[in-house]
Amino acid sequence: MSDDSSSRIVAGLRAWIAQAPPGAQVPSNRALMAQYGAGPVTVQKAMRTLGALGLVESRPGVGTFVRAVRTARALDYGWQTAALGAPRARIPTLSTPLRSSSPDMIGLHAGYPDRTLLPERLVRSALTRAARGAAALARSDAAGLPELRAWFATELAEATPAGVTPPAARDVVIVPGSQSGLSSIFRALVGFGRPVLLESPTYWGAILAAAQAGVRAVPVPSGPDGPDPAELARAFDETGARVLYAQPNYANPTGAQWSGERAEQVLDVVRSRGAFLVEDDWAHDFGIDTTAHPLATHDDAGHVIYLRSLTKNVSPSVRVAAIVTRGPARDRILADRGAESMYVSDLLQTAALDVVTQRGWVTHLRSLGQQLRARRDLLIESLAEHVPDAQLDHVPRGGLHLWARLPDGTDLDRLLRDCETEGVLIAPGTESFPAEPAGPYVRLNYTGPAPERFPDGARVIGRALARQLA
Repeated sequence: MSDDSSSRIVAGLRAWIAQAPPGAQVPSNRALMAQYGAGPVTVQKAMRTLGALGLVESRPGVGTFVRAVRTARALDYGWQTAALGAPRARIPTLSTPLRSSSPDMIGLHAGYPDRTLLPERLVRSALTRAARGAAALARSDAAGLPELRAWFATELAEATPAGVTPPAARDVVIVPGSQSGLSSIFRALVGFGRPVLLESPTYWGAILAAAQAGVRAVPVPSGPDGPDPAELARAFDETGARVLYAQPNYANPTGAQWSGERAEQVLDVVRSRGAFLVEDDWAHDFGIDTTAHPLATHDDAGHVIYLRSLTKNVSPSVRVAAIVTRGPARDRILADRGAESMYVSDLLQTAALDVVTQRGWVTHLRSLGQQLRARRDLLIESLAEHVPDAQLDHVPRGGLHLWARLPDGTDLDRLLRDCETEGVLIAPGTESFPAEPAGPYVRLNYTGPAPERFPDGARVIGRALARQLA
């Protein structure tokens, strides 16, 4: 309730500040408490937020005032151009899904679920227990907490069919989030200047990780059923690539899930080329109409590098993920992790293990699918009503996003600007293509805050698009 009240105060004062002259005094905390029916702590939190945004300034003993625009001497950093030289790869300053939004915005752009979809009580209790224990002052093993590594291995082992040797705890390397894991995989197994195959479209973070590692991204067309095995084989043969990055379950951004037959076909291509398949199972717990079936459970020869994150399903603050791999590939990845970050916080690993081993975790996952279905269907209905020109290739059976194609000729940059002006943030599909986009797509997150505002957000998108098509 406190967070909601603080957000209301911030939104109200931002509207007031927009009309107030620089230097105007902000109503006192006492007046704000009376106006919003909030406590002093909530008001102080709102004022700190406004101060962090640079909208107000506090003068001790006097009050809080609308920050005046100050004209500062222009600073010249031109010397850095020569010192830095040209960047090895053009990496965006901040990708759209990482943008923060104010409480009054309708955020359909993010890549994380709203806090109401997270096991908040379990996370808070786990962090408290971890902080009181030895983990608060311990340095973890370079490969990760043994008990957590065993949990990841056991989860895969329980789904491994007879005749396939399941992974063991020694095959697991804990990393600080899947993004960090991708960077290590690309550096250790692909190498600078060499090719890596990526589904197109794909996770925007994988494209950035490839650019950061200096590897050459080669797009392979992929649809609702996954990549075409013949096209994949051709790409391996023409480029000499030995690594494919893919998301067989609830892909970001499309929500695609491979069939069992397609998965076997892709694995056959990978095996025949003596290559690796990096399986990003980021949405393992976000199934709606189906469940996730990791390809890693069908491979014991070391072809599949399995990446599993707890960042989105446990908490964005618990940046813990695992890479499950066997053979010399595991040693190379571990060596890269040692050079990159040495080890992952034992505190976070302990808290993550605590959450996923509580009985309440299973209960939480049971209810999560129902909540995801309601949100997904509401956004689909809102688009059908207010953005009839948006086309969904398929209804995702899990994950966090809808992948919508807009009419040819749509100016995405203009659409994004117009929507943001009216208080709606959306993610452009251009960030999800390793090469030129296949069309004007947008990715819409149906797990953001305030789902009751989805119809309003769709209405804004529809109006902005209609202006272009008029």
